Amino acid sequence: MKVTVHPLFQLIAEGEHQRQDFKYCINDSRKIARSLVAFANTDGGRLLVGVKDNGRIAGVRSEEEYYMVEAAARIYSRPAIPFEVQQWEVEGKTVLEINVEASKQRPHFAESDDKRWLAYIRKNDENILANNVLLKLWKLQNDAVGLMFTYDQPRKVLVTYLEQHDSITLSKFSRVAQISRMNAEDILAEFLKMQCIHIDLNHDPVQYVLNHAFDLTSFV
Repeated sequence: MKVTVHPLFQLIAEGEHQRQDFKYCINDSRKIARSLVAFANTDGGRLLVGVKDNGRIAGVRSEEEYYMVEAAARIYSRPAIPFEVQQWEVEGKTVLEINVEASKQRPHFAESDDKRWLAYIRKNDENILANNVLLKLWKLQNDAVGLMFTYDQPRKVLVTYLEQHDSITLSKFSRVAQISRMNAEDILAEFLKMQCIHIDLNHDPVQYVLNHAFDLTSFV
């Protein structure tokens, strides 16, 4: 006999991950804005509201929770974040599935409790602050003008170092190239846009890795 599993249970069975987050309830739209912003700035994702961290269904008051999510997306996110809602009724309880697509308007910012606007990204099952290199990368990606730069000594230092080592951090690059941290951020953002390096967020501090598929002779 074939047993049909409710779609919501299938989603919950995945646990929290890069594209899925659980929220037991919503009592602060600003906190929800962080998750929406992180999804929009990364790969998109879904928020299951009314589900505890352990996967148990608690349920919500759908109308109240919806308006809290709407405030998070429209008021506490900048630019505002489009989202879609799926309402699930299971075991007499309501769960809201909030779906956010990866945005073409990055970066999105969420308002903090102290009124600052901060950009977040999604890393595994966490929302983390986007660093300045990513912010500069997004600015370059939004710029209609093509990227032009001189292959100067700091950029040569970066390529040479990454040919000889597995990765480099922002601080390390700033030191070995003998340039300011701000200048190092600019160069790393340029190289990320050209896809000649990758960013590795699974380390603290963040590391930058050479893309060996990139033709480095184009710099010469």
